[in-house]
Amino acid sequence: MTGSGGTRSPLLRLLRLVARVALPAEFVLVVLLFGGVRIPGPVVAVAEVLVVALLLAEGLVYLRLRRRGLSRREAVAELVPEAVLRLLGHELRITESLLRWVARRPHGVGGADAVFPHARDQGALMYGFAFVCLVETVGMSYLLADWPLVHTVVLVLDVYTVLFVLGLHAASVTRPHTLTGGVLRLRQAAHVDVRVPLDRVATVRRELLFTHGKAEGELNLAVGSQTSVTVELTEAVDAPRLLGAPRPVRLIRFHADDPRALYRAVDAALTRGRTAPSPSPGPPRRV
Repeated sequence: MTGSGGTRSPLLRLLRLVARVALPAEFVLVVLLFGGVRIPGPVVAVAEVLVVALLLAEGLVYLRLRRRGLSRREAVAELVPEAVLRLLGHELRITESLLRWVARRPHGVGGADAVFPHARDQGALMYGFAFVCLVETVGMSYLLADWPLVHTVVLVLDVYTVLFVLGLHAASVTRPHTLTGGVLRLRQAAHVDVRVPLDRVATVRRELLFTHGKAEGELNLAVGSQTSVTVELTEAVDAPRLLGAPRPVRLIRFHADDPRALYRAVDAALTRGRTAPSPSPGPPRRV
């Protein structure tokens, strides 16, 4: 299904083109139907047949790619643009975070040597923002009651916005920073997840900052407009952007609810790593 150099076959390009047209059209059709707009039966029938045919074709191509030896992730990546997959993955992580928040089950803390929450100082802001969105939802629902189509569209968007804001905070609560072995894992909401090997850390220091400029090679993970710990690296690590673009960074500023505890844990781990005795070279080789 792919040619030399990773060039996609005409069939894959055609499927992607049809998906870009058919799926947004199907979404618009569903919104119109829920909004009470009368749509001719043949139009609905043709749209549904097109979507079903597209899904069947995608399924057959997926199976063919799997038989060619591609993994599940690789086969899906051939069918769906990477940017779309990353956005869908972000939405799924937001939804998962809401469920984990309710169940009080943090993500990625199993086997960690130390866990450092970082969402406390943004709680009031996020709750206030969600409340404002909720008030706006109720107000717009009342004002647009006489326009069913517009009312439905705006209501869906407003409810989604409220859940999205709560999901962002839930992601920060359920995805704390962790220190596991020789890796410091730094996270923010559901879109930043950076693993920093301790052997690349040059210095770590407590540093409370409320202003952060944008500079090449720097990553600022501010919470409540502040960072409290700064890590400088001897070698860059990749902190990819939401849509996958690479971003090598050598200086990371981030926040923790207890920056002193995080600093002490990282500093102690660095000290242990740098003062550990070197392995014995063994007996000299005989000539």
